[in-house]
Order: sequence, then C-alpha cells, then structure tokens
Amino acid sequence: MESVILGAGVTGLAAGFVSGLPVYEANSFPGGICSSYYLVPGSSEKHNAPPPEPSYRFEHGGGHWIFGGDPAVLRFLRDLGTFKGYSRKSGVYFAADGRYVPYPLQNNLASLDTALGVQALTEMAAATGVPCATMEDWLSDRFGTSLVELFFGPFHDRYTAGLWKSIAPQDPYKSPVQVESAIQGLVGNAPSVGYNVTFLYPEQGLNGLAATLAGRCDVRYGKRLVAVDLEAHKLGFDDGSEVEYERVLSTLPLTLMQELSGLQSTEPADPYSSVLVLNIGGVKGARCPDDHWLYIPDSRTGFHRVGFYSNVDTSFVPDARDDRVSIYVESAYPSGEKPDEAEIARICKATVQELCELEFLSEAEVVDPTWIDVAYTWSWPGSRWKPEMLAQLEAQDIFMVGRYGRWIFQGIADSIRDGLMVGSALARGVGID
Repeated sequence: MESVILGAGVTGLAAGFVSGLPVYEANSFPGGICSSYYLVPGSSEKHNAPPPEPSYRFEHGGGHWIFGGDPAVLRFLRDLGTFKGYSRKSGVYFAADGRYVPYPLQNNLASLDTALGVQALTEMAAATGVPCATMEDWLSDRFGTSLVELFFGPFHDRYTAGLWKSIAPQDPYKSPVQVESAIQGLVGNAPSVGYNVTFLYPEQGLNGLAATLAGRCDVRYGKRLVAVDLEAHKLGFDDGSEVEYERVLSTLPLTLMQELSGLQSTEPADPYSSVLVLNIGGVKGARCPDDHWLYIPDSRTGFHRVGFYSNVDTSFVPDARDDRVSIYVESAYPSGEKPDEAEIARICKATVQELCELEFLSEAEVVDPTWIDVAYTWSWPGSRWKPEMLAQLEAQDIFMVGRYGRWIFQGIADSIRDGLMVGSALARGVGID
C-alpha cells in the first residue's frame, strides 16, 4: 500500500517531482490541458514533439500563459527551462461594427462614444460596493447598466454558458473596478491593470516544460480512474488494474471524485462550464490583430474569445512565417453538454467563415476541435458543497489540490506552487488541511 497522485497536469507533476510518489495519468502524455501539440497541414495526426514537416503548434486547452506566481516558483520554473516574458496586449472587439476597445474596457472609455463613456463613468462612480448574491448583481452594481448592456452582460452570458445570472460573484480581480483609472481612461491613457498584465511562456512550449517535469517523476500513463473503493482503500483504472492506497493526492475535478467515491452531499454540486476550443492555423487575414487575445461579446457563431498563439511566439506557425497565424477560439457550454460530431463540424465551418469575414484569417489550413469537459468552475450563492466535499474526502485520506481539485480559478504558477507544497507534505506523511 502506497500514497499516490492522480493526474499528470502541472499540479500533479509538481507534486510527483517533490515527493517521488507515482503519478497516474489517463492520457499518453503529461501536462493535461497545459500541453502543446503539433499538426501538419493535410494530416490529422497529433505530434507531441515537432515533426520534420512544417507544422502548426497548438495547445489542448487553448492559450495558457504563466502569469503571477510566487518568485520562488518562478525561479523553480526557470531552472527547468528558458522562458520569454511578455506585456499583455488584449482588447474587446465588437464584431457587429468592428470596434476595438483596449482591455480592460472600463479603463478605456475614450474608445467609446463620448456620451456613453461619461454615462458609464457616472454609473461606476455611483457603485454601492455592497455584497451581491449573484454575478449579475455584482456586475450591475460595480459597472452600471450601460457597460453591462454593452459588454459585461452578453460576454458573461457566453463565458459562463448562461450561468452568470444565478452563480455567485467570482474572481473580481479579473475585472478591477477603479474609478480613478476609469477617469484616466476617459480623458487619456490609463495604466494596464489586472492579474495578467505580464506573463511568461516557455521557449520549448508547454509540452516541453511538462515533459521535463515528467522526466523527473514516476508517471504511469494510460491510467484513467474509473472507481474509488473507500472501504478497501483501492483505486480502479479503465485498463482493469487496481492499486491499494494509503493516501491519495488528487488533481482531478472535485465533481468527478465525488461521483467515483460515491460520497453524498447535503447540497447540490456547484456548477461548471465546458469549453469547445477550436485550434485553427492558416493564412493570416488582412485585419488580423497583433493582440494576444480578444474578448468578443457578439460573435455570430457564439464564441466569446479568440486568441492568437502566434502573436505570443512565432514558433506556433510553420517556419515562423509572418503570413501565417495560429488561433484558438473558445465557446462555452453548460456542464458537460458536448455537441455531437455533426454539430462540432458545423461549428468549425461557421467559425472559420466568421474569422474570414472579420479578416482575422484568409484561409484555414488546419482546424482541430478539442473539448475541455471541466473548464471553468463556479459556485452557487451561499453554497457549502465545496468545503463539505473536501472535508469528506480528506476524512477518507483523499486530498484535493489544484485548480479543479479545489474548484478555484488559478493559473499555472499557483497550481505548481500547490503541487510542490502538498506533494511535500504528503511525502513526509504529515497531515494536510
């Protein structure tokens, strides 16, 4: 009987690195959604390393950049590889009229009609700051009716897959509300704000970083968890194998661990949204922006964000050609409601057509859809489900860690920090809270 780690994403790999414990991973590669792959035009075969032919590089879960993080964790990462630093360039793009507003919109009101900008500023200045039960209420109070109707409402309706009117407010630091900055943005230039003003990306790609970490861990691939026997302290995998455990450090989604363990809650599980990521490579359009990503509240096809991998690094396109572009497009869906193959094919075609009409893309050479079942996690107002489930699992020697294990939003650096910390505690056999 041994302690084990579930999931070889960045959190599980960090835990495996520091603890030496075995890491069980469902896929045949490390990194989870934070991993890159390569596609050669005209082929559907995914390569985990650059093939000899010119290829596009994508990521399984869309653009994942390393922002924030403890200095010691960033030093740890730099010991594993070489990183480039970037200053964020992103914006809000209104597809209907082609209007671009630098991000964050509330601090760049000069890009709107003057009367609308003044009205929005007046409404933000009148915010009460009182606690709000739902995200809709929070957005309305902090930003006012004008900006909610223009952007925050339609965007969050897509981003949360329709949940924004019923879920609790979450991650306010993503959309900081500072009246002083809004005033600056109405009359001049406001400073960049937010959690991702600067970010890092490994020169070897996320797959290279994950492979380096995995090379220093005991990773056992092709081990998809399908059963948890709490009484026997046994894990069952889809290849028919089983392992008895003393303790488990799990990075798998909290909802999945509840389901597989059979534990019951007095409250309904908190919701999540899934994301269909379309990775697209092709000939750059005449109006392709130089932003790293754009938030789009009114796309005809229904996507809410378009990111440009190749604006971060030219290694995402064949031979670093400046007439090519590598793009990811995100569309959210209610918890696990994956479209069927025919619908996904229709969405791919419609999305490419819309990107061509926007002139972000001239011609698609590669279109590859990927499905992230648990992408964004949310909470019902006043919910006690998460702490209740974490406590029940911990009582059974199963400790949840990471973005999906603990049902929180955090980036790669913070996820690695959690893995290092909890992995070290698990290896030493001390209690974990």
